[in-house]
Amino acid sequence: MQFFHNLKLSSKLLLSFAAILVLTALIGLLSIVQLDRVNQTGTDLARQWLPATRTAMEVKYQLQRYRSQEQQHVLSASPEEAATYEQTMPKLWDGLQQNVELLNKFLNTDDDKRLHAEIVQAMGQYNQVHDKAIRLSREQQTAEATALLRGEALTISRSINSKVDVLFEHINTGADTADKLGDEIYTASRNLIWAIVAISMAAGLALAIFIARLISRPLNHAVELAQAVAGGDLSRRIEATSTDETGQLLQALKQMNDSLVQIVAQIHQGSDSIATATQQIATGNQDLSSRTEQQASSLEETAASLEELTSTVKQNAANARQANQLAASASQVAQRGGAVVNQVVDTMTAINTSSRKIVDIIGVIDGIAFQTNILALNAAVEAARAGEQGRGFAVVAGEVRTLAQRSAEAAKEIKHLIDDSVGKVEEGNSQVASAGQTMSEIVDSVKRVTDIMGEITAASDEQTSGIEQINQAVAQMDQVTQQNAALVEESAAAASSLQEQAQQLSQTVRVFKLANGPAALDLTATRPVAAPRATAAVSAPRPVAKTPAKSVAAAPRPALAPAAPRRPAAAASTAQHEGEWEAF
Repeated sequence: MQFFHNLKLSSKLLLSFAAILVLTALIGLLSIVQLDRVNQTGTDLARQWLPATRTAMEVKYQLQRYRSQEQQHVLSASPEEAATYEQTMPKLWDGLQQNVELLNKFLNTDDDKRLHAEIVQAMGQYNQVHDKAIRLSREQQTAEATALLRGEALTISRSINSKVDVLFEHINTGADTADKLGDEIYTASRNLIWAIVAISMAAGLALAIFIARLISRPLNHAVELAQAVAGGDLSRRIEATSTDETGQLLQALKQMNDSLVQIVAQIHQGSDSIATATQQIATGNQDLSSRTEQQASSLEETAASLEELTSTVKQNAANARQANQLAASASQVAQRGGAVVNQVVDTMTAINTSSRKIVDIIGVIDGIAFQTNILALNAAVEAARAGEQGRGFAVVAGEVRTLAQRSAEAAKEIKHLIDDSVGKVEEGNSQVASAGQTMSEIVDSVKRVTDIMGEITAASDEQTSGIEQINQAVAQMDQVTQQNAALVEESAAAASSLQEQAQQLSQTVRVFKLANGPAALDLTATRPVAAPRATAAVSAPRPVAKTPAKSVAAAPRPALAPAAPRRPAAAASTAQHEGEWEAF
């Protein structure tokens, strides 16, 4: 049972509903099983007993019709009428045999099977008598045929009917038995289902009451505890008997009650400590006043030193700007010189190209002169062949040849001069290229010098800006120092107000009722009352610095006097607060 108590509420509810669902499923399953049995009984009635009864009645009816056809055949007035009956009787006999065979399917006991076999045997005998009576009727022996049908045939048919009646009674008995079985199954199922429904309702009601009490009791207890805490009673003993949600709620209430007890005890201790702290704050205000005076004198000396440093840095920044301007001018001149050298290099390259083109043209002229000389030789040879008629032409050819030789010599001299000029141009081109490279290196060096001077100028500007910010910070510190003096007075008023509030807080906390057991004693013993702060260490005056500003800024502050040995905690706390005032 304890295991069930420790389960979560969701698990308890799930188990309870699962039990109800299991009972419901049991009722449904039992109902289905019993309905299946009732349905099976109805199926037996519909598929076995009723068809068997109908088939037995059909056998008797068809046998009666068959015998009627036999009588009509015997009493027929003409052969044509007898032939009509002979065509109808085989169909009736086939139907009768089919029903007899069908009846065998519905028989289950050995006695019924034996009766069916006797019926089949009697039908065979009847068929033989039928054939004999029909043959006599065809031969117009009406009296013999009638006597045979009313004698032996009638006896066999009555025997068949009696056996069918016995089977009919057996079938009715089986149908009645099946009907009674269905009634019994229905009655038993109804009673069993009602019993299970009653058990399920009782079990569900018991589970509901059990779960309701299991949930409501811890919750009511939790409400009572919460109301007691709300009324200021913290002495109630809280115990959780389970680990479910209600147990967790009680455990949380216990933790809350313990926390409130601890908080109230701490407030008691804090109210006493606050009264002592207000006295220490007043003493700290006196020490703070002396420190603000020291800080004011140090700030004055620091401000004077910063003014001298500011003027020096500004002068350095001005010199750096002037050097940066000169370096920028030199860089521009070097860039222009580099541009001129590049133009000279381009001009020399163009002259070299033109000289090469002239050399090519002179070569063409030399070729033309050589070809002209050959043509003049050919013309002289042709003039010599012509004799007297070609003498004038020979003179002209000689002059042309002379001119061609002179042109060739002039072209050679020009080519020699131009080749010499091209060589000198190439030598000058290489020298100009070397001068251009040297000029580019000079330009790069001047750019680097300019960049360095720019960085020096930017650094000087940043130094100037930083020193100006330091001046502003010193001015702000001076303002803060003046504000500290006003805060000292405000702190004294606040300490007085704090002491009054501590007394009111102590009276307010006394409303809560704490337990007097060991737990409460241990709780109050965990946090001792704060000791009053030592005033001797705080009230010691600090010496005023007489050194220059730089020395004052770097010199360490004088240490406090040692605290009284009987109040070490208060002295340490006072030193901490003094350090915070110094940082402020």
